[in-house]
Amino acid sequence: GFKSEAGCLGFDMTRPRHGCRGWTGTTPTAVQQSTRRAAPYHAPRVAANQELAALFDEMAAVLELTGANPFRITSYARAARVLRDLTTDVADIGDAATLKAIEGIGEGTAGKIVEYLGTGRVKAHDDLLKTIPRGLLEVMEIPGLGPKTVKMLWAQGGVTDLESLKQKIATGELETLPRMGAKTIANIRESIAFAARAGDRMRLGEALPLAEGIVEQLRGVDGVQQVEYAGSLRRGRETIGDIDVIAATTRPEALREAFTTLPGVTKVLAAGSTKCSVRLQPGIQVDLRVIDEGCFGAALLYFTGSKPHNVILRERAIARGMRLNEYGLFPAKGDDDTPPQQRGVAPVAAATEQAVYVRLDLPWIPPELREDRGELDAALPELIEVGDIRSDLHCHTVASDGRMTIDQLAEAAKTRGYHTVAVTDHSQSSAQAGGLSPDRLREHLEAVREADGRIAGISVLAGSEVDVHADGSLDYDDDLLAQLDVIVVSPHASLRQEPKVATKRLLAAIRHPLVHVLGHPTGRMINRREGLHPDITALVEAAAEHDTALELNANPMRLDLRDVQVRAAVKAGALIAVNTDAHRPEHFDYLRYGVMTARRGWLTAPRCINTWGKSKLARWLKAKR
Repeated sequence: GFKSEAGCLGFDMTRPRHGCRGWTGTTPTAVQQSTRRAAPYHAPRVAANQELAALFDEMAAVLELTGANPFRITSYARAARVLRDLTTDVADIGDAATLKAIEGIGEGTAGKIVEYLGTGRVKAHDDLLKTIPRGLLEVMEIPGLGPKTVKMLWAQGGVTDLESLKQKIATGELETLPRMGAKTIANIRESIAFAARAGDRMRLGEALPLAEGIVEQLRGVDGVQQVEYAGSLRRGRETIGDIDVIAATTRPEALREAFTTLPGVTKVLAAGSTKCSVRLQPGIQVDLRVIDEGCFGAALLYFTGSKPHNVILRERAIARGMRLNEYGLFPAKGDDDTPPQQRGVAPVAAATEQAVYVRLDLPWIPPELREDRGELDAALPELIEVGDIRSDLHCHTVASDGRMTIDQLAEAAKTRGYHTVAVTDHSQSSAQAGGLSPDRLREHLEAVREADGRIAGISVLAGSEVDVHADGSLDYDDDLLAQLDVIVVSPHASLRQEPKVATKRLLAAIRHPLVHVLGHPTGRMINRREGLHPDITALVEAAAEHDTALELNANPMRLDLRDVQVRAAVKAGALIAVNTDAHRPEHFDYLRYGVMTARRGWLTAPRCINTWGKSKLARWLKAKR
């Protein structure tokens, strides 16, 4: 789970970058689309719910920056989360009385929602923005800069926006301010650089539902024969620069018109006969390639990439007397540099990816492996699939910061066909996430075990997500830990530790004899926080030695372990747990993002504890008791 972010698990593909960190809620539309089969396409526009959520986020941010009443800050932040979680468009509700009936919406916020729906503005929001330089909201987006620090930088250092912050760091003007030592300034400089590197890329969990919706929409266009998304998205990369769509059609004009007029298109960048490009409301570019159906497979292969993988395939084709491009695999004839398709040469393979790989004497290579990491030379494993998962060992209930009761969690897991689900609410140090004191945990364990005895068809395990302190010690004593069925230990604080210190800290947790799983080991949040940089080799070797599983947290804001770290664990013989860290029923849908990342790490089902049968999993858990 997150820290204060724990109450707002998920992603927000529409929130402006000047919103306040830590208050990002789950985008319901995206969650609803995140099943294996895409839901009907919804325009990727900023609906009233999202516009109002961003507005309330800004109000909360300004109030926190100016030191206002914490109750008002909490009220607006809660309203933003509630609005993002609504599955009904708030514009369809409209009246204040009905709005006030929604938990988390008070009289004041209901009035502001009605005001916005009627006028497109909220006077209180406009008035608040006049009290600070607007650029400070962007400064607050820099990881590690809290409101107190930003207020000091503004009041005492003259920082009004990101550019002035950069300039004053460069000139050394900030070094005379309180608590602005060389190390602190170096951390700020590093955070600014990281934010700039990550800022133009969309997370997998945002891009995939968006692409699926576009593909579903285009499949309904008259004349379309095949259409798929490609690029780094199809390879399951954790962040996406743009979205590539490949389509074959008998009516290219109709397809081009449908694509360039999709709801949410803010600008048409190109509208040619074979390539169209648009920019969508979330700020992402989508490219459409229109090709003949006979070469669909070759085009899909080419535009899926990666570039290094394609280079190797082309070299392999040349060694076999052929040429490979996006139109197909062709026999090479003479020294003519004219592309074979322009000379009327028929391809030897083009209709499917499989056909191209076969003619290159290769098995079909899953898209997630096409990164030039030895996939052409190794015996490819049978990669894990979503359908292999039989349990989830990291979930939260209302006892801490989740939104499900124990019964609701169990029922949600049963609908996925799971034989086991673990209740792992936060431990006492995660106070902002409702962490449980030892006495509360003991009461909670009794409630979980009562539910386990009563609910048929699934085992409900009593566990905890236990904080790993900065020194590697755990948040409960061993006597209490020994009473738990499942222990997931996770770092939530001190996430800027030096690599050697972080490694020592996590090794202590892995080696603890009662620990089953090291949860989201680096604590990173994609595009927002780098997290720890431990020695992964040391961690995976220790995990293999002590039979401790390393978690791949499937939440699309985390995907922690990363794909390359999963690969290292697989090579070391360590176990992996793919958990969703579910706080709501729909968070179980995050599983597919974790599985895509696991596949990129060459994970097979037997190495993932969530694929084991009920008896095998129970034996492994009890072995640490």
